[in-house]
Order: sequence, then C-alpha cells, then structure tokens
Amino acid sequence: MKSPETKKSVSSETVTGILKRIIAENGREHIWGYAFAIVCLIIVALSTAFTAWIMRSIIDEAFANRRADVVWIICLSIFIAFVMRGFASYGQAVALSKVGNNIVARYQRRLYSHLMTLSVGYFNEARSAHIAAQVSQNVSGIRDVMNLTITSTARDLLTFISLLGVMLFQDPLLSLAVFIMAPPLLYALRYVSKRLRAVTKEAVHLNSHVLGAMQETIQGIAIVKAFTMEAELENKVNKIITKAESRANRIARLSERTSPLTDSFAGFAVASVLAYAAYRSIYQNVLPGAFFSFVTALLLAYDPARRLARLQVQMERAVVNARMIYDILDMEPRQRDLPDAKDLVVTEARIEFRDVSFAYANGEVVLNKVSFVAEGGRTTALVGPSGAGKSTVISLIPRFYDPHEGQILIDGQDISRITKSSLRQHLAYVSQQPYLFEGSIRDNIRYGRPEATDAEVEDAARLAYAHDFIVAQPQGYDTPVGENGVTLSGGQRQRLSIARALVRNAPILLLDEATSALDTESEAAVQKALDEAMSGRTVVVIAHRLSTVVRAEKIVVMQQGRIVEEGNHETLAQAPDGLYARLNNLQRPAASGHF
Repeated sequence: MKSPETKKSVSSETVTGILKRIIAENGREHIWGYAFAIVCLIIVALSTAFTAWIMRSIIDEAFANRRADVVWIICLSIFIAFVMRGFASYGQAVALSKVGNNIVARYQRRLYSHLMTLSVGYFNEARSAHIAAQVSQNVSGIRDVMNLTITSTARDLLTFISLLGVMLFQDPLLSLAVFIMAPPLLYALRYVSKRLRAVTKEAVHLNSHVLGAMQETIQGIAIVKAFTMEAELENKVNKIITKAESRANRIARLSERTSPLTDSFAGFAVASVLAYAAYRSIYQNVLPGAFFSFVTALLLAYDPARRLARLQVQMERAVVNARMIYDILDMEPRQRDLPDAKDLVVTEARIEFRDVSFAYANGEVVLNKVSFVAEGGRTTALVGPSGAGKSTVISLIPRFYDPHEGQILIDGQDISRITKSSLRQHLAYVSQQPYLFEGSIRDNIRYGRPEATDAEVEDAARLAYAHDFIVAQPQGYDTPVGENGVTLSGGQRQRLSIARALVRNAPILLLDEATSALDTESEAAVQKALDEAMSGRTVVVIAHRLSTVVRAEKIVVMQQGRIVEEGNHETLAQAPDGLYARLNNLQRPAASGHF
C-alpha cells in the first residue's frame, strides 16, 4: 500500500545543489537588496586592504623620511577609509537582516500553505509537535545559506584576496612561504566538515524531539497531573535532553577544531615573518615600511581567512537545516485534484457509497465493499461496535482519505472527480472532540463561514443553544477562548462547534459521535442543538444516543468493516437475530440510553 504522501529525497543533494536551489528560489526576488549588500561588503573589503597597503607609506614617510606634510594626508585617508567601512558595515548588516527576515517569513508562509495541502493521513502518522518543532528550528537554514554565501564571497573572500595582493606586492617571497603552508590546513578543515554533517542532522532531530515532548506535556498537563506522571515524563524528557546535549557538545568540539588549526597556522606564519623581517632589517638594512605593511596585511587577513576556513563547517550545518525544510516542501500530496476536476453541484445532497473498500497505512482493512445510500434531506445513522469502521465512513465523505476501491457519489457525482474545495464547502462537520482556535468566541463560530455577519453568528449560536452561556461570559462574543477552549466546559465547546457548523449553512452535515464524551446535562443541551442542526439537511451521524437512532430515517449497522443490516428502528429492532436488535435490547435499560 502506498503512503498518503510521497516525497523526493533531497538528503543526497550536495551543498552546491542545495545552494543552487535556494539561489534560484530567492535570488531574483531579492536581487537589489543583495546587490546593495554586496556593494557595501566590497567597500568593507577594499577599505581593509587599503589600511594594510598604506602602512608602508606611513612607516617610511613618518619614521624614516620624517615628512610631516605627507603624513597628514595619509592619516586623513585612513580616517576616511574607516568612516566608509563603518557605514558600509552598517548598510550590509541592515540589508542582509531585512532580506533574511523576509526569506524566513516567505518560507514560513510557504510551509504553512504546503502543510495545508497534505492529507489528514500525513498528520495522523506524524507527530504534530515534532513537525512544529522541526519547522521552527530549521526554517532559518535557508536564510543562513544565502547570507553565508553573500558575506563569504563579497566580504571575506574579496578581503582575503585584496590583502593577499598587498602581501604579494610588498614581499613576494614571504607570500609564497605562506601559500605553501596553507594546503594541509585546508585538508584538515575538509575532514572536520565531513564529520560534522551527520552529527548536525542527528542533533536537529533530537532537538525537535525535545521541543515536541515539552509541547505535548504542556498540552496534556491536566492528564499529567491527574495521573501523577510528572516523574515518568521528566525522566523521559531528561533522557532526550541528555542525548541532545551530548550531540551539541560533539558539534561544538568538531566546529571549534578549526580554531586551534587556524590559530596554530597563523601563529607559525606570523612568527616566521617576524623572524625573517628582523633578519633583513638587522643584516641587510632594509626599510621597515614594506615589512609593517606585509605584517598588517597578514594580521588583517587572519579574520577573513578564519571565517573562510569555517565556511564549509557553517554551510554544512545550514544546509542540513535547509534540507529538512525541503523534505517537507517536496512532499507531494496524494490527494491532488484531477486536471479535469469540476466543482460540486448539489441538488438533493444524496450520498451514495458503492462497494467502497479502505485500509490505513498499516495495511489493516477497515472497510470491505461498503454500499449504502444516505437520502437527501434525511438522517442516516451509523451504528455498530467499536472498530466497525463508522468513523472511517465519515472521514471518506469530505475526502480526508480516498477509498482504495469503489466510489462515493453526491447527487450522482463521483467525489474523486470534483475539487476538494467545492466538496467541503457543501459540508459541515462536528467531531467527537471539538477544537477551538486562538481568538474570540465570535471568531471561532465565524470560521464556519468567514463572510458571516455578526447577526448570522449570533443566530447560529442561538440555534446551537450557546447564546445564553456566551453572553454570560466577561466579554460576551468577544471573550477569548484560551488554548483549545480551556476556559469552557466540554458541552460549551461542543455547542460552539455546532454553531460553527450551523453558520456554514451547508446542505450536508457530518456528526462523528458528537455527544459521546459529555455528561448527561451537557449532552441534553448539545442534543437540542444537534436536533436544530439536523433539520432539513442530509445528515450522516455516528449515533450512540438512542433518541437520535430512533428518529433517523435510515440506520446502517456495521460490523468489522461491513454493512450487516440496514433499515429503520422499528424493522431492525424486531429482527430476532440481528445485531441492532441485540444492541438495542442490551442498551434499552441503561439510564444513559446509549449504544
């Protein structure tokens, strides 16, 4: 069986491949911002090289030739160079920050938009906390790749090349000696970067698990405290944190190995240059200006050389993050609309299942050749023991999943050949566990139909028997609901979800055990709201309440993924050996009146 989503593998792409992709996606959009930053970085590089080059003149003219008139001009030029460098550094920093922030924002929007296209199956298989943590940690990798490329090329590389030019101009022999010592250093840095690549990816995964575990604990804090799970969860999270800490320490050791390598190289080079220059000055009477200019260039070249030496290490870390973002972005939805998909046209809102079979990712068959009709404008109740496939039937109608075999039709139109957007616009859905989003009560009801007026929102709340408790809130309809409606009771949250379904004013209503988790008092209020919601609509309901089943025009009885009975309450209850009759007889004495 194929997985709900497929993805192209980007883990094997090289740093160059990822870099080309990032530049192709962002270069044109920010060409002027990067151009300005590059100009500023060129000014920084050239002013740095000028400072080293001018040292020969100031040493020779001031201390050897004692020409005060020339010294003043040289000092003024140095001041101007530093002023230009300061403003250029400010300009490039602001420009790159602005562009980088825009890139992060664009990829956050792109990721959110792409995640909305993936099927429900993907989110059922992946941990939501892990996805959120992974996205929040790694989205900056795209920005870092671009900024490292620009700054390393326009500032560090150009500065290094300019200073090498000064060194060659002042003393070619010493410059050649420095070049001879460089290859072993570059080889050592390349070895470090390879070691770092695998460790960085593992560290990113571990950190996302840490954040994910914390997020899940916060979301389920009531359960944690109720079952005194604090110690167990703390031990679990501590183990993950310890692993993440170990990987972070290993990354630090690998990353910082460049420092002793580059510093040792720099120390040896400077000491050798000083010894050679002192020898020439003592025994050959060579003016010190060229020597000071060379040493200044060598010392100034140390910082850009060190940054360039660390570039591959830093780029590897940034690219690992970028790859993980592209792993998500390259995931192709399995439920794309067909090229010739049309909008759904609803007349009677008649739903028909024809030999529908379905299995989840684990391969277990949930539905096997299911066929039934939910007549337009009437209520069809799905009844059966747990695991019979009732919730799967509800999930297939809005195309949360697609059946592996068979057809689902609405007014004779195969829903696999119509656009998902038009299909879902004609549906309203009330789940067993209502979910409320950040914002006010009014906002949460209006999510059912964003263009609904305040009057329509309030009318829907009245029909859902929610108006009275809403106006009793501190700010009425503008009261914030808290995270997932934590400030409201279960019955209140469910009635708000029903109001959200009512304001949608859709011809088809799907109810997935909307009252099973409520207490008796809340259930009675919610059932009144459901009675209003079901009036005049095509309703497919997973029913546990006896009154709902009795009033349904059709009852579909399911067992082990098959339909075993079909009819109304009177006919099914009288079948002597029927499953419905057994369930009805078992549950009739119960005070709750539930199947």
